[in-house]
Amino acid sequence: MSQTLSSSANGAGKKPRRGIAVPGGERESCRRAACVLEVLAGVRTPAQAAQELGVSLPRYYQLEQRALHGLVAGCAPAPRGRTASPEGENARLRRENERLTRECQRQQALARLARQAAGLAGAAAKPDKSAAAASGKRRVRRNARGQQAAQRLRHQGETVTAGPGVEASAAP
Repeated sequence: MSQTLSSSANGAGKKPRRGIAVPGGERESCRRAACVLEVLAGVRTPAQAAQELGVSLPRYYQLEQRALHGLVAGCAPAPRGRTASPEGENARLRRENERLTRECQRQQALARLARQAAGLAGAAAKPDKSAAAASGKRRVRRNARGQQAAQRLRHQGETVTAGPGVEASAAP
């Protein structure tokens, strides 16, 4: 009657679950694990297990020690939360590098605009003269509107300080 109840409790067509679920693995590793468990359960002696596995007794004890370390490690609680992986760290560093590159480019553009607005020297980086020298032509550089306005204002300021009837001799 107990089997009838257990099969009806599990639902139609399902077999009742018996025993322990064993993880899959290679045939040889499953055989070794079975021998170690049989020795620990007292079914076999270590010498019989070593003979079954085809190893020496000291080698069997090494296998048993590794199996016990694996058992203890498997029973340790898993760390909570996300664990850091090298792939995740690599992706995070790439994103941070891209963000910092964009920020650097933004700061360079702001500095360039501030220099232009103040009418200071155009570019902080020196232009490549090898291309212009190779072609034999000089590159004509247009001044930005802000620079042109600044030059006009300076020129007007010089003419005003020199006097109404006297023009300044030094032109920029």
